[in-house]
Amino acid sequence: MRSTLPRAGAAFATLVLLLAACGGTSSQSPGGASQGTGEVVEIHWFCCLGTGDDPQQQPTEKKVVEDFNASHPNIKLVLEIVDYDSAFDAMSVEIAGGNAPDIVGPMGVSGAEAFHGKWLDLTDLIESNSYDLTQFTQGSVEFYNVGGEGQIGLPFAIYPSMLYYQRDMFEEAGLEPPPHTYGEKYMLDGQEVDWDMDTLRELAMRLTVDKNGNDATSADFDPANIVQFGYEPQYQDLRAVGSYFHSGSLVADDGTTAQIPDEWAAAWKWVYDGVWKDHFIMNEALENAPEFGNGNPYQSGHVAMALTHLWYTCCVSQQDDAGNPIGEPNWDLAAVPAYGDTTTSNFNADTFRIWADTKHPQQSFEVLTYLLGDASQTLLGLYGGMPARSADQDQFFTNLDDKWTQDVDWQVAKDSVQYADNPSFEGYTPAYQETFDAIVAELSKFRSTEGINMDDEIAKFKDQLQEIYDGAQ
Repeated sequence: MRSTLPRAGAAFATLVLLLAACGGTSSQSPGGASQGTGEVVEIHWFCCLGTGDDPQQQPTEKKVVEDFNASHPNIKLVLEIVDYDSAFDAMSVEIAGGNAPDIVGPMGVSGAEAFHGKWLDLTDLIESNSYDLTQFTQGSVEFYNVGGEGQIGLPFAIYPSMLYYQRDMFEEAGLEPPPHTYGEKYMLDGQEVDWDMDTLRELAMRLTVDKNGNDATSADFDPANIVQFGYEPQYQDLRAVGSYFHSGSLVADDGTTAQIPDEWAAAWKWVYDGVWKDHFIMNEALENAPEFGNGNPYQSGHVAMALTHLWYTCCVSQQDDAGNPIGEPNWDLAAVPAYGDTTTSNFNADTFRIWADTKHPQQSFEVLTYLLGDASQTLLGLYGGMPARSADQDQFFTNLDDKWTQDVDWQVAKDSVQYADNPSFEGYTPAYQETFDAIVAELSKFRSTEGINMDDEIAKFKDQLQEIYDGAQ
């Protein structure tokens, strides 16, 4: 699953520059710069197991490559862009053919875990190049220090999640806006209540409206003719849905036993009831209908609230069928509700990684640090990523203010980082790709099938996962 920009628009032609892992040698200075041997080392950058394949992004990515090559005469960086939906298969074919790329990205944990155990430990390169790790926000370097694998990445883009909400819909319903500050109470009907998933459900029902203007709390509400929904788990898979109730994993600590955390089961039931009982979440057919955004429900302008990540600033404005903005944006950000005594703002983080078997680790590291350094502001602006480098964050949000002029409270995004899920909901499971396919199919079943006994279904899903894990032994 991509953790950054979602699929948007029609399919487009794939740019594929297939090349062999090729050589030449070069000596390195103590700082890592290639020195003049006359040889040019070719480094293969593979995109896109995450974002980066959108036609509007590609010219900027190609310009980054041109700029790198102009300033590094002993390295030739070659970019391969493969459509996200085809990228896993395309990269698998290249690996099987002995033509694995040197650098892959940007991608999140999920994209990387599809090739678990295949990423270079950067520890020695960081030390030999005296690379400064203190430039990054606290904890972001440790995020990529994985037991048994080493320092398999460096921070680039971080994407905390928040509650997106439509100010106008709250005003029309006579409701206070949701809290922007973590730990604050919510004022509902003149009483302070906890800002938690129960309160989110209540608000979502009041903000779900049928064609006659009745909300989902009314005895006259018509669930067959809803024109506005109160909530959408925007671009969330089952793991993400669960993680907002508590961080966890679908595999036990032994790495082989399937498990469903209790909080995840509760979250899945909460969403299922939201679709079929309380009617504040649309079913799958409506989710993919043109009038509700063709798979991007919140953007349709018919959804009051959505939990999703900072990268969604790419695609949050309401648009017509031609992709043109409709009206002035008036959305804002609020804190993620708690579940019980726990608040979890699940976390996406994208970066570039070096293939473990690269023939050119030093030159690949030079490219990596360029993408994370000189090119980072350009690429972060392109991908909508909050910089992991602390010094760049204020400018990043200033740039977002230029795009979104309705005075968004970006402090919510900054505050959400401290509530990141650990372990990551996208973390390791056996047979990662097969497991992910099962996750997608199961959520589709939840949102398309009324009348499921959820306790029985969750037990069957756990058994299915165990079969997948056992088959990977």
